[in-house]
Amino acid sequence: MRGAMALAVRLYRWSGGRVGGTAKGGTPVLLLTVAGRSTGVPRTTPVSWFEHEGGYLVVGSGGGSADEPQWFRNLRAAPRAHVEVRSEHQDVTVRVLPPDERDRAWSQVVVARSPGFGDYAAKAGRPIPLAHLVPVT
Repeated sequence: MRGAMALAVRLYRWSGGRVGGTAKGGTPVLLLTVAGRSTGVPRTTPVSWFEHEGGYLVVGSGGGSADEPQWFRNLRAAPRAHVEVRSEHQDVTVRVLPPDERDRAWSQVVVARSPGFGDYAAKAGRPIPLAHLVPVT
């Protein structure tokens, strides 16, 4: 899996996001780099996102996995991260949405724009966490 992820990251960067810049259903993809919560080593992962209140709303669905993705666990522990959207690079602050705000954003943003995420939630059997990444100015 790591080899496939590394290849996806390289292709995204090489093409400026033309390759790998959208996910199933046309949802845009960014590259998220966040330090590992135990090692501190930066890890880069392609992640679906939605424009939301001047930032990026990212979804910890793991494709419907019962377990939260490692990148989201790392994000929970990080006050900041770095994103690449196409060829644009930005440092961002990280805020994991609390339950009431998460529920609102889930229905009004995520599922409203990409209904397939509802299937991921049903498959996962857990609340899918959301984080709001806001560019550092």
